[in-house]
Amino acid sequence: MGRTGAGKSSLVAAFLRMPEPQGEVVIDDVITSTLNIRALRASVAVIPQRPFIFNDTLRRNLDPCEQHSDAEIWSVLEKVQLRSTLAPRGSLDEVLQLVITEGGHNLSVGERQLICLARALLQNTKIILLDEATANIDYLTDRMIQDVIRKEMSECTVLTIAHRLDTVLEYDRIMVLEKGEIVEFDKPDILLEKRDSFLSELYFSFQAGKGKL
Repeated sequence: MGRTGAGKSSLVAAFLRMPEPQGEVVIDDVITSTLNIRALRASVAVIPQRPFIFNDTLRRNLDPCEQHSDAEIWSVLEKVQLRSTLAPRGSLDEVLQLVITEGGHNLSVGERQLICLARALLQNTKIILLDEATANIDYLTDRMIQDVIRKEMSECTVLTIAHRLDTVLEYDRIMVLEKGEIVEFDKPDILLEKRDSFLSELYFSFQAGKGKL
């Protein structure tokens, strides 16, 4: 198991077979095209750049199939540090019955992403795909999400698509894409040691304030 930072949303489409990818996607020596497509998609949690929030209660947004107890839901809300944020809105029951507007417009962008993260924790899947999930949130919320991933998803395979370097520098492997092609793939420290690597150039340019990521 591991975590990989990558750089194209087509990765999500390939994993979910939307459409069927050219070549093979292999997970734990299993070719995904041999699996039942519904079972495959049910085993993968996706946290997109624009969080999927629908007009219903907070509880239904977290557990649409009603498979979990209130205690389990509050546990994941605490893990993503949303419990204390939502507590002023009422009692535990009132908060779970809080109606969220379409698209989550009565929540902050950070709160919407944390709800998606809590939903992924409840799903308890072994593969998590973050598709530019932290692109529109502040640095502190990004760091908190990465902390939750390290602590609560240590036994999962987490693949993160990101342009923000800080989001992926602590991952096990980083894949850098240029014009849709893989140009390098290795441990972050190995790539950073190569001053002519794409990642190294991006990193030191960013550190010097010459580039914007």
